[in-house]
Amino acid sequence: MRGARWLLLLAMVVIAAGVTFTYRAQKRVLDEHAVPKPAVLSPDLSSTAENYHLLKTNTNTNRKVVDITARDFRQMKDSTRVDLKDVALKLFSSKGETYDLVKSAEAAYLADQHRLYSEGEVEITLGVPEDGPIKPDLVAIKSSGVTFDSETGRAETDRLSTFTFRRGDGQATGASYDPGTRELHMKQSVEVHFKPAGPHARPMKIEGSDLTYNEAQAEIRIPAWGRLTRNQTVVEGYESVVRLEDHSIRQVTTKRATGSDDYPNRRLQYAADTVVMAFDDDGQVQKITGQGNAHLVTTSEGSETSIAAPQVELEFEPQNGESILKRVLTTGASEVTSKPLPVAGRELAETRILRSDNIDMQMRPGGREIETLVTHTPGKLEFVPNQPAQRHRTLDGAEMVIAYGAQNRIESFRARNIKTFTDPTAEERKKNRPQAVTSSKDLLARFDPASSRMSSLDQSGEFHYDEGDRHARAAKASLDQGSNVMLLETGARVWDSTGSTTADRIHMEQNTGNFTAEGNVRSSRLADPDQKSRPGMLSGDEPLEAQADRMDSADRNRRIHYEGRVSIWQGANRLQAGVVDVDRTKQTVVADKDVVSNLWQQPKADTDSDTGKKPSAPVLVLVRAPHMVYTDKDRLAEYSGGVRLDRPGMQVKSKILRAYLADSSADSRLEKAFAEGAVEIVQKNGDLVRNGTSEHAEYYPDSQKTFLSGGQPHLVETLKGQLKGETHGCELTYFGNDDRLLVSGCSEQPVKSRIRRK
Repeated sequence: MRGARWLLLLAMVVIAAGVTFTYRAQKRVLDEHAVPKPAVLSPDLSSTAENYHLLKTNTNTNRKVVDITARDFRQMKDSTRVDLKDVALKLFSSKGETYDLVKSAEAAYLADQHRLYSEGEVEITLGVPEDGPIKPDLVAIKSSGVTFDSETGRAETDRLSTFTFRRGDGQATGASYDPGTRELHMKQSVEVHFKPAGPHARPMKIEGSDLTYNEAQAEIRIPAWGRLTRNQTVVEGYESVVRLEDHSIRQVTTKRATGSDDYPNRRLQYAADTVVMAFDDDGQVQKITGQGNAHLVTTSEGSETSIAAPQVELEFEPQNGESILKRVLTTGASEVTSKPLPVAGRELAETRILRSDNIDMQMRPGGREIETLVTHTPGKLEFVPNQPAQRHRTLDGAEMVIAYGAQNRIESFRARNIKTFTDPTAEERKKNRPQAVTSSKDLLARFDPASSRMSSLDQSGEFHYDEGDRHARAAKASLDQGSNVMLLETGARVWDSTGSTTADRIHMEQNTGNFTAEGNVRSSRLADPDQKSRPGMLSGDEPLEAQADRMDSADRNRRIHYEGRVSIWQGANRLQAGVVDVDRTKQTVVADKDVVSNLWQQPKADTDSDTGKKPSAPVLVLVRAPHMVYTDKDRLAEYSGGVRLDRPGMQVKSKILRAYLADSSADSRLEKAFAEGAVEIVQKNGDLVRNGTSEHAEYYPDSQKTFLSGGQPHLVETLKGQLKGETHGCELTYFGNDDRLLVSGCSEQPVKSRIRRK
């Protein structure tokens, strides 16, 4: 700042040097040339002179050094005081091309005190050309009450000092200059108006309680309070240092600093223990660095963003004469809080808090809104609810990138090696819903631009999900926030305390835990603790296993729907169908489309150890039908739509078949089976074949008893393909264990038997 540089610097020096030189030169002249004494002197004067002139030149170069003129010269009697009037002092530069001109109406020199004093106005003009007219843009300084110490060269005044220079003007109350240190001190109420030289420059004002300028270091210090104002930018603080380069301000450093930048629809405020500002040739701010407890608050329509960190760097770019915020960098334990502001017609979004040791914030064109936030170190993003329906979320990860749209509304969030924590709402906590935790290698969250609510969440790479006893794993997961449904893909698996399911894809409802699995579905449901003592198609100690193309689970796996190549088994029992519905609440199983049921018949073991017989192997009873309904309460499986039952040596066909399962004390899982409608039974025992028909049939596995009734029961026996006999009766009962046949007749249908003998 050239004006500050020359403020009173040369003024004091030149006045002091000129007057001292005048005094000493005059004394030598009087001694050497013995100027004739005036005829009459005033009693209080020892000498006088008019139109006094003294020129001092360099003996080696013959160049002018000092040129002093005064209209009146008076030395007081019995005193070392010399009074000068209309003093003009020219102090020439080393080359003699320019000089500094000092003018004062009156000045007094006290030799015994080594002090020169001018009560009236002192005017100093710097850099006056030796030849040609005086330029109007030269530095000019005005003050009064100036005191000069001839021993040290120190000049000082306590009065108002004003100055003008090529790029501005200024003033202060009281000033001093020390040529030994080349330091100018402006004592009080300092104000400097500075206009940089660039074509887009804006005026700048520096204020301070006092100011010190060091010419050698090209540095201005404001030890107490100070303020810099440029257009809408204001920075103030304490212990400020202004560094100059080529008469331009290049850097300002201030402590306990606060600053603001106000423009339409935008306000920028910052503070720090120390603020460092860098300027370009136009005097526009290039960078602001806050160190120690740095805070930044930027406010725009709809949001307020604050930054706190040990160090914050603000980068600016020039635009239409303004310094537009371009980038914000933080270092060490940083926190960025983006708080939504009330806007008519829009719900208040969550407050977002980002924490990291290094945050890079890029601004959108115009500097009013954020474009991106990036963390270069691991960080944490927190969503703090502002509405009862909003959930508190925390995301921990690395390489976080937050992209913003208009009005600082968040558009997307990316991160690596991420872990998320989602807390239930107050209403959900009443229902004992636990915290949900996820983790993955990559995460991408998208937000609704109208409301700033998260609309979708994609996580990939070893995705994990845990919420109480609900868990999930997959290579990739996507959450639709609107429906609150999570899609797990590739190696998907969900499980809880009741069992687990794996599939190519699983759609899971976050609110209810209900899910839909698709592609290569495999599930395992643990036995219901209340049903372990009653083994059946749904229950027992063993888990219920299943596989299908699709599975829908609801009510914490109490209602399950399977579709496509369904196979369900529990222990030895197995059920296959196109569609199967399992309802653990009602204790029912409903199967449709190509139903195939495997029911194992366990023959009684031989209890006589003396016989040496081994227990017979289990016998598989296979039932096929279009439709089946199993009710565990009755332990009844009803098949319909055209049924076929197969077991070794026996086949039963009917329209309906009811299979009753045994309780836990029975030796066989199949207790009995009843067939209805167009019953056909074929039994084979070696070459002997029995074909029975009726409308109703009953089969008892333990006794191998078959009972036929209704619709004119008819039994045909063949041996090696040859008719052996046939029987008609109202009821036919055959005992397979001992090959007995009982026939009962009735009045409407007497018994008829035909036996063909050999």
